[in-house]
Amino acid sequence: MPEPVVRKTVSSMEEIFHEGGPLPATTQRRAWIMTVIENPFAGRYVQEITGFMDDLNPLGLSMAGRLIEVLGGDASLVQGYGKGAIVGTAGELEHGALWHAPGGYAMRELLGDARAIVPSAKKVGAPGVRMDVPVTHINASYVRSHFDSVEVGVHDSPRANELAVVLVMTTGGRIHARSGGLAVEDVKGEDGLR
Repeated sequence: MPEPVVRKTVSSMEEIFHEGGPLPATTQRRAWIMTVIENPFAGRYVQEITGFMDDLNPLGLSMAGRLIEVLGGDASLVQGYGKGAIVGTAGELEHGALWHAPGGYAMRELLGDARAIVPSAKKVGAPGVRMDVPVTHINASYVRSHFDSVEVGVHDSPRANELAVVLVMTTGGRIHARSGGLAVEDVKGEDGLR
């Protein structure tokens, strides 16, 4: 397959200072990056599509690196992550599934010893559609304080023949998380769950 054809990349970062209640000791940052690429399978059914995942690997690494920079450049501060893909209307949901491995493994590689599976969302949509990308802790999926989502979208993307691939990272859990469960300080990081 050819190298992905990129139309645009968009990133956004929010810094949360307050969510009601007492002020947190540290602010939380949540950021996402979306790259809009041509969908090489748009408008037709193609049986063998898995080769495109290999072509997406360099894009995944580039996006993950840029996202760490958006968050301040220190990968050790990242505590949560997620990924997603929005498929333009001339594509099929399975085209978005091709982002699972390239997006997830890229973040895990650049974040060092990240062990938890990277949660994911995908959908087919018209330009401007929004999507909630799920987020969990990078080393332990059972850390409830990090169960979250980040809404992403770009006003003109994806066009019918495009894919919009997304990575999300956060520097902490929900501010004032108090729903119990496994605490960050108790994570063993052995199996990606606890």
